[in-house]
Amino acid sequence: MPDERTTIHGRGAADNPPNRFEKSWHEFAPDDGDHDEVPAPSTQLLKDSSRTIIATNDSPDISFDASINPYRGCEHGCIYCYARPTHEFLGFSAGLDFETKIMVKEDAPELLRRELSSPRWKPKTIALSGVTDAYQPVERRLRLTRRCLEVLAEFRNPVVIITKNRLVTRDLDLLAALAEHRAAAVFLSVTTLDAGLARTLEPRASIPEFRLSAIAKLAAAGVPAGVLVAPVIPGLTDHELPAIVAAAAQAGAQFAGFTPIRLPLGVGPLFEDWLTRHFPDRKEKVLQRIKGLRNGRLNDPQFGSRMRGQGEFAEMIAQMFALACRKAGLVGRSTGLSTEAFRKPGAKQLSLFD
Repeated sequence: MPDERTTIHGRGAADNPPNRFEKSWHEFAPDDGDHDEVPAPSTQLLKDSSRTIIATNDSPDISFDASINPYRGCEHGCIYCYARPTHEFLGFSAGLDFETKIMVKEDAPELLRRELSSPRWKPKTIALSGVTDAYQPVERRLRLTRRCLEVLAEFRNPVVIITKNRLVTRDLDLLAALAEHRAAAVFLSVTTLDAGLARTLEPRASIPEFRLSAIAKLAAAGVPAGVLVAPVIPGLTDHELPAIVAAAAQAGAQFAGFTPIRLPLGVGPLFEDWLTRHFPDRKEKVLQRIKGLRNGRLNDPQFGSRMRGQGEFAEMIAQMFALACRKAGLVGRSTGLSTEAFRKPGAKQLSLFD
């Protein structure tokens, strides 16, 4: 039976493991009452004073090299999230801190406008976002992602969105306007079709049914939409891969991708603890399958294998995905975005005075 005595309602992690850079740390210490769940720690919004907003990378196994992240940390609380260790650079823990201490880039839209206006900017597709979800719950109130989209629409700079939240459909007007210039595409990330499993894996993300309905709404509005089956968790969700692809295609998805689970740094112990609390009977099977994908470890950081895994089991997942896409009529992960319509608002008027 699951050991849920330390489960925190609405949170993925159950505590704050030590920060690998710090000599001391804060532990979440619920009372010792006789109950199955303890109250969830409240979310704190903290100001992020970043001076730039467009981040770049040179990774050969990521399909974009520019991204913007209006938030650091993510209230969705996905227990497997590879971004959790980034919170340690801020002096926080990869555990509950990542889910409850959200850094907010209040100046993100203004910074984006400045960087797109710069003579140094060469139009390229921007991912929104590359690390934490730009449509996490706080976005409903703060609307930073929407304001960034308004800037991107003004410049007609192409954007690809990856999210687990149906809130993305709020911005159909902006996305449809960009899509008219082949400058917008959206991936809905779906891990499982089981709402109960999703609730424990991804406590504050939209349920799978809502993510599929978001694909349908995007497609109906003329916005290219697809599914990202991520992460594929062997021994827990891998058997669902064909069904997820089929359901997304039926909803109107035009493209698909997948990524096997990877558990960098402190995410491994957090995921092991989650398995102990929720699936103790499957724990060893799941961990051994993951290690089978990752050269005997829970994570393989090397380019070329980190996003696909390696070995026979990784090949089996890839073949299963390819077959599912063929049956569903999906044609891979390419979004076909274009920078041809990019413009700098006001540039022509200013040129009159040159």
